[in-house]
Amino acid sequence: MTHRPTHEPLRPVRPHPVEALPENQPPDPGQVDPAVLSALLHRHGWQRRGGPAGRYGRWTPPGPGSGGTSLLVPESRAFPDSDDLLGEALVALSRSGSPSARDVLIALAVPSDEIHWWRDVPAGPAGAAPWPVEDQLRTAARQMLLAGALATRGRAGYHGARHRRPAAASLESVLVGAAPGGHRLTAFVPVETERPLAVRLHQALYSVREAVDYRRATGGMEAFDAAVQAGVSHELTEALVALVRGTEGARIAVEWAPAAGVPEGCAAPAEAVEFSPGDLPFLREAGARYLREEPSVPVRITGTVVRMRRSGPRGAGAVRLRVLAGAEVPHVRMTLDEESYRTAGHAHLVGLPVLVHGRLESRGGFRRLTDVSEVAPVQVDEAERDRLMKSLQENLDFFEEACSGD
Repeated sequence: MTHRPTHEPLRPVRPHPVEALPENQPPDPGQVDPAVLSALLHRHGWQRRGGPAGRYGRWTPPGPGSGGTSLLVPESRAFPDSDDLLGEALVALSRSGSPSARDVLIALAVPSDEIHWWRDVPAGPAGAAPWPVEDQLRTAARQMLLAGALATRGRAGYHGARHRRPAAASLESVLVGAAPGGHRLTAFVPVETERPLAVRLHQALYSVREAVDYRRATGGMEAFDAAVQAGVSHELTEALVALVRGTEGARIAVEWAPAAGVPEGCAAPAEAVEFSPGDLPFLREAGARYLREEPSVPVRITGTVVRMRRSGPRGAGAVRLRVLAGAEVPHVRMTLDEESYRTAGHAHLVGLPVLVHGRLESRGGFRRLTDVSEVAPVQVDEAERDRLMKSLQENLDFFEEACSGD
């Protein structure tokens, strides 16, 4: 089985289409806090143009060409016409052609922390971005979100394949919207399920900025070592390199959902964290250091044999296990001596997993087990054994390899 290197694009997170709202209908006015709506309009560039203080405000969309579009948004529900004004504002927002109107509606429908990325790159004809520019932005943003998701599951200078599958699965709930021009991207991270991701990424970005500044000033790498506890990792530095490379600079900002408030220990408002091309050598140096120095991990893995191979009828052979317990990776590879190889083959043929002691090596992404000892079958209940045997029958293509030494 081949594994995707960490620098390759990940599976795209779910886009943020208008269809995320049922039939483009606005949210129920009874479920919308007027103060939250005003805060979201301000966040997304709408301008307040007046209105009676303490009663309502008149808001117009950002950018040229807004025409006569405006919203009357009550400041509270204290007045009899507040609910009517709020309902009319939400309907007008759902019919607006402004991209920011869609973002406000999404944030109302799914209370979310927002992560914004900006890249300063030359614009193409008529302000359009060349295809590679927008693709680079999306790829870097996906890598950064994954780095944040990995950091919520454990602190490590290099995660490799550990926790990668559940971390990637957690991004399924993230909505993504791109601004025209390909220079800006916004991720809507649901507060209810994924706020730890936004908090961890916020803290990690500040820590890596401080570590880069410390490296510039002193020449030391100590700050990068300490930053691991804040969520900084090889994966995050690689994402930052991908974001900044080919630009005149890049920024990342996290804005907290108005309905949920500011998380404990985080700044409000959180200033954007900026990186420049001059930071690239230090980010690459730190990433290489994390990759090089992450230690191997002693483990006791329970897994099922899914592949066996050796060059002849006798001697040592290579085995691959599907991990059931003991490590945060889906599969591991290892080389076993003749006796252990035979034990693994017999366990597989009768539908039993094996228990293996060894060290999970960081080289190769924590996918290889070394110093293997104590390979032994594990007894399981009949239902689990039947399931394993069914899996065996569905994958008979490697029988000749498993049986080659018997």
